[in-house]
Amino acid sequence: MEVSVRTTGSLWGSVLELTKLAQNKGSDPLLWAIQLSSDLNSSGVPLPSPDVANLLISHICWDNNVPLAWKFLEKALMFKIVPPLLVLALLSTRVIPNRSSHPAAYRIYMELLKRHAFSLKSHSNQPNYQLIMNSIDNVLHLSETFGLKACEPGVLVVEYIFSIVWQLLDAALNDEGLLGLTPERESKGISAPRDMELDGDNSYDEKRIKYQEGLQSINTVMAIELIGQFLQNKPALPPCYKAIGARPGHWRVFVERIQLLAVNSSALRNSKIMTPEALVRLISETRKVPSRKCKTSYLQEFHDSMPSGSLAYSAGRCHGTSRSSLWLPLDLELEDAMDGSQVTATSAIEIITGLVKTLQAVNGTTWHDSFLGLWMAALRLIQRERDPVEGPVPRIDTRLCMLLSITTLVVADLIEEEESALVDEIKCSGGNQEEILGKRRGDLVSSLQSLGDYQNLLTPPQSVISACDQAAAKAMMFISGINVGSSYFECISMKDMPLNCSGNLHHLIVEACIARNLVDTSAYFWTGYVNGRINQIPQSVPVQVPGWSSFMKGAPLTPLTINALVSAPASSLAELKKVFEIAVNGSDDEKIAAATILCGASLIRGWNIQFSSMVNPELEHTVYFITRLLSPPVPADYSGGDSHLIGYAPMLNALLVGIASVDCVQIFSLHGLVPQLAGSLMPICEVFGSCVPNTSWTLTTGEEISAHAVFSNAFALLLKLWRFNFPPLEHGIGDVPPVGSQLTPEYLLLVRNSLLLSSSNTHKDPNKRRLAEVATSSSPKPIFVDSFPKLKQWYRQHLACIASTLSGLVHGTPVHQIVDELLTMMFKKINRGGQSLTSNSSSSSGPGEDASLRPKLPAWDILEAVPFVVDAALTACAYGRLSPRELCTGLKDLADLLPASLATIVSYFSAEVTRGIWKPAFMNGVDWPSPAANLSNVEEQIKKILAATGVDVPSLVAGGSSPATLPLPLAAFVSLTITYKVDRASQRFLNLAGPALESLAAGCPWPCMPIVASLWTQKAKRWSDFLVFSASRTVFLHDNDAVVQLLKSCFTSALGLKTTPLSSNGGVGALLGHGFGSQFYGELSPVAPGILYLRVYRSIRDIMFLREEIVYLLIQSVRDIARGGLPKENLEKLKSAKNGTRYGQVSLATAMTQVKLAASLGASLAWLSGGLGLVQSLIKETLPSWFLLVHRSEQEEGGSGGAAAMLVGYALAYFSVLCGAFAWGVDSSLSASRRRPKVLGYHMEFLASALDGKISLGCDGTTWRAYVTGFTSLMVGCTPGWVMDVEVEVLKRMSKGLLGQWGEEELALALLGVGGVGTMGAAAELIIESEL
Repeated sequence: MEVSVRTTGSLWGSVLELTKLAQNKGSDPLLWAIQLSSDLNSSGVPLPSPDVANLLISHICWDNNVPLAWKFLEKALMFKIVPPLLVLALLSTRVIPNRSSHPAAYRIYMELLKRHAFSLKSHSNQPNYQLIMNSIDNVLHLSETFGLKACEPGVLVVEYIFSIVWQLLDAALNDEGLLGLTPERESKGISAPRDMELDGDNSYDEKRIKYQEGLQSINTVMAIELIGQFLQNKPALPPCYKAIGARPGHWRVFVERIQLLAVNSSALRNSKIMTPEALVRLISETRKVPSRKCKTSYLQEFHDSMPSGSLAYSAGRCHGTSRSSLWLPLDLELEDAMDGSQVTATSAIEIITGLVKTLQAVNGTTWHDSFLGLWMAALRLIQRERDPVEGPVPRIDTRLCMLLSITTLVVADLIEEEESALVDEIKCSGGNQEEILGKRRGDLVSSLQSLGDYQNLLTPPQSVISACDQAAAKAMMFISGINVGSSYFECISMKDMPLNCSGNLHHLIVEACIARNLVDTSAYFWTGYVNGRINQIPQSVPVQVPGWSSFMKGAPLTPLTINALVSAPASSLAELKKVFEIAVNGSDDEKIAAATILCGASLIRGWNIQFSSMVNPELEHTVYFITRLLSPPVPADYSGGDSHLIGYAPMLNALLVGIASVDCVQIFSLHGLVPQLAGSLMPICEVFGSCVPNTSWTLTTGEEISAHAVFSNAFALLLKLWRFNFPPLEHGIGDVPPVGSQLTPEYLLLVRNSLLLSSSNTHKDPNKRRLAEVATSSSPKPIFVDSFPKLKQWYRQHLACIASTLSGLVHGTPVHQIVDELLTMMFKKINRGGQSLTSNSSSSSGPGEDASLRPKLPAWDILEAVPFVVDAALTACAYGRLSPRELCTGLKDLADLLPASLATIVSYFSAEVTRGIWKPAFMNGVDWPSPAANLSNVEEQIKKILAATGVDVPSLVAGGSSPATLPLPLAAFVSLTITYKVDRASQRFLNLAGPALESLAAGCPWPCMPIVASLWTQKAKRWSDFLVFSASRTVFLHDNDAVVQLLKSCFTSALGLKTTPLSSNGGVGALLGHGFGSQFYGELSPVAPGILYLRVYRSIRDIMFLREEIVYLLIQSVRDIARGGLPKENLEKLKSAKNGTRYGQVSLATAMTQVKLAASLGASLAWLSGGLGLVQSLIKETLPSWFLLVHRSEQEEGGSGGAAAMLVGYALAYFSVLCGAFAWGVDSSLSASRRRPKVLGYHMEFLASALDGKISLGCDGTTWRAYVTGFTSLMVGCTPGWVMDVEVEVLKRMSKGLLGQWGEEELALALLGVGGVGTMGAAAELIIESEL
């Protein structure tokens, strides 16, 4: 060993001696290199030699920094005696820190970089490549710096080039005095640059100093140009840089320094080959890969077919396939949220925020256009239902809430997301955190300014014209320098203003944004925002009128004041807070008044205070106060044995009645407050349902309420929060929890508790922070169903009633006694053949006699007995012991005794109808009510409503003289419901029974629902349009072919492929029309197919069949586009045209636009219809199966290679990416994103296996290539986070297949580039191999 070491040491000594001797003699560098190479070869030293590289660099720096020594190094590189990459690494550690004192050496170093650092392929073929890269790692400490274990040479190559670029960047910043402007104020490079060393050489004279200063300036320019060359000539490396730099935060600092250089560098401006804009663009997130080797010119056309830009021609309510089609999924989601039959546990804010982020990413639009598209979609929602039909459905107030509260909060959350990220970055770097404003805030301002140009969308509904005018007048007075308070507008009419102060929805939107600190009052000065300035205001103003201003000044809560405060929304949180304090500390009457005020206009139309976007220790907003009041605290002096809630009965009842309307429930649902509301209602139900109704409370109106009334109001509201009359396992899909299970008491409490348990942590999601605050305010502890034994027992009985026939009533038990007591009350004495309906022979007072003789039983005890009571009554009616009229009268008496019993009656009837064991009831007008009077009219109106769909309506009027029939339970139920008055008192219970009745009738054979609608239209003529529309929907529930026809109508209308009165231009207007309330000449008009589908799909039982149908219709639509928009003769021209993008008057971009619209529509329908389960099944099963099959239509249309086949592939790619993005999100902010790796992994494995040749495909080759390249390109460019979810080996196989089969080098490289650290080595090796 000693001999070896001595021999080695002697060898390197001889090499150094040879070099010094040749340098002293001034020998020819070529002869020196030949001699050295010969000596090393004879000594058995493998070349290139890292040891020789170390020796030569040590020799030069800095004792022999002379031109000849540098020439020796150059020849050693030329003869491959030393490895170039290692030489450059060694030089970087010595030259860059001393570049000020040795500018010539720095210049030589950069020239060597130009010569050797851009030809990586030749270096990778060296025999000792791994050894060389390990030596570079040891010199530059790459693994230590970047925190990665360098197991692959490719990873080291990326780290190596990144470190070189960063060293050059820090050197350039330092040379221009800019490094001190960075937050760190020091170099993050591998070798920190040093200041000029003046004591190293005493031979400086003035001329030499001037020369060196000039050379330093030239060097700085050259260094910056080299940075640009590295980023430009290696386009796939920046994603790799980001991957290795993301872990210690280097990438963010690197980008900041590039931006600092671009803004402040004078050297950059002196460059002739690099500009500041070009440099920034090279590290931009949205940078496009150059297409100099791109094999998919069609793909680039696909991406460019809808560039971001102005939405100037998308304002119309009925417009064609313009840029507004980009936001079609938003229109569908907003309209779907207006379905009052369904509330959700998920906030509309969360859903729409994710949707906007998805569309912004996939469509590649700016945030200006994204915000503008969101505002316009919400405005179209308002314009579609300016005059909605009457019925138990959300009205214009819910739509205004969506526009002015929900949409504004979505925008606020998106802005906060960006600005919070900026704050976090600055915190990490130790910078100043004062007043950080993101780019999105500026884009919001510009979008609001642009919004004013769309006057036809901004026309306000009649109910808010006054509010619009006041907003405009407020802005006019502000810019005129006139300061007036809100009290002024309570006293004056806009007609008294000297100028026209008419406003529109634009003014309300801006006010909503100002209230949430998204914009400031400078918005009032925008051009055209107001009509001018005024010099003075009218003086003839009443001194005082009842309203919020007088209330804040101390006016008592008189009936007049209460009415005024209920009718007008509060203008500030201070006003609401005062009302809340009265509700907590006032007298009983004041508490009732305060509760009524909070549930009035401040909830319905207090858009700026419904739900605050600000999170603070006292989250003050309307729903927050209401939720707190529903869970009042235990008084400090309370010592009673009963629950403290009983003392709050009058106030609680006022709150329950106040928020029971369809609009109020929907507003809570939109804000995501259903779980919190359920958590507040359950204790009320448990307490008041356990009370014997001996005590009553007299309200200020003189009305008396009992525990039964409070319980019934709370219970009816609680049951609206889930589909209580549906089986819990309906619509189960794959490995995803069934939809039904998400609408149970347990699930709602689970959602609430999840927010509560994490409220102690800081939520990054502002929406979850708000919801957590509300959950904490009602109860700081988790709530479980087990805490409410009575409710739990009822719920179990309810599920058992649905699942199987009624059983379990034991003679002599308390329940049996209550059943007898209730039957006796309902039917005083019914004799049929000497038999009594009840099991005992005693008689009691009938329902028409003294009400004090009615059973005084707790509500839960009554509910437990109700199924047995109704079963006995229905059985008696079936066997003729009870007439239909007596049955309905008795059921109504039961419901009057305990209104909440209607829920159990619904549950029982719903279950019994499905069993099919009851004989039909003849609706002949004698025993049961008859629909004959208007059944024919209902049939005609249904045909008109469905006219645009092409669906045949089965005849309602049967042949012969036989009357219409209904199943007996349904006949009893509908007869019971029509005994209710259509007034406010009955409304909250009809709102509970109505959806159940509709669902029950829809599930029965045709024409049960039209018969029910006919009966109800006789009862409530003003609800006629709503009832007929509901009946028309059931046409689709009994025939899957009709559903398919409806879906087809959605595609043809949206794409404008079929000329009809509704779809002549296509687009959003043709798809959704103007809702179902539009009338022409007093008659219902055809309803747009999109509206019909949105109101139908929730009732489709076999939702999974839609997977294949939507895919089939999408493909057919794309082929129709190719045939219709691109005729066959032009199609041939397209095949032969250069690049295939444009010929004559036909542009492929036009076809691509419609293809993207079709895919967007298909993805939206799939996502809305089946949610996460259907989307995942579609991606895992349906799409792979389609590619495996041979499709006859493809063969008939010309085999492979056609433009139609290409368009189909791109459409499916866009469709699948959108489906996944809707379900999982583009990032990991949604909880559903946790399911993405598994499902996406299945799909990517399928693609990789097909590319490997392991799977034989049946589809057209052109379609397959278009799909794979389109899907991969969209995933890389729009959802790069998805790539990180895919296994590294699958990504490598995909990349290999893209490169090997189709020569898609850049796409293959881009896929590996965004795959993270795991694929970085493979990406680098591909870069080296292909020299991209």
